[in-house]
Amino acid sequence: MTANSTVYVVDDDFGIRDSLTVLLKSYNFTVFAYGAGMEFLSACDGLDAGCLLLDVRIPDINGLDLLEKLGNRHNRFPAIIMTGHADVPMAVRAMKAGAIDFVEKPFSDSDIVECVNRALAKCAAAPVNEVSVDSLIADLTPREKEVLDHLVLGKQNKVIAYDLGISTRTVEIHRAQVMRKMRSRNVAELVRTTLGANLNA
Repeated sequence: MTANSTVYVVDDDFGIRDSLTVLLKSYNFTVFAYGAGMEFLSACDGLDAGCLLLDVRIPDINGLDLLEKLGNRHNRFPAIIMTGHADVPMAVRAMKAGAIDFVEKPFSDSDIVECVNRALAKCAAAPVNEVSVDSLIADLTPREKEVLDHLVLGKQNKVIAYDLGISTRTVEIHRAQVMRKMRSRNVAELVRTTLGANLNA
């Protein structure tokens, strides 16, 4: 059992746990499923490293609270947050807590397998080079940097527009430029990148 093949599924929904277990085993992952967050948290110190597929709404402990309690063990359990009720503030909190990805239910089989592979690859990879992240940020215009700071705080486009005194459409244009220049596919990835550069979020 190695870090590049082990997946821990934490979800109180038996159907989801079972379907994810069957799916991931068909791709030759070693899968362990937990129906409660505290069950995993209690066992994690004795577990091998592996990807953590973690639902937000689990009854005994909120998934984000569980992730925060993992503390400095994030590098052993690169976490993918699963939720059917996603929003930007939740994504920001998840990234700050150490999640490396954030997926909305329902998701396709191919999407979740790709996320798991990406998580395990990041677990084995070297840490992000802060100089390279700083160079990406340096390429932003002053206005794009302002938009970035607001995005990392989890603010919606219309709120950013009001705060900066510009139109929502202008924010959308700057946001697209920020995503492109920061090489991020979504806000969760953008937050993860900027937090890696120790920006004030």
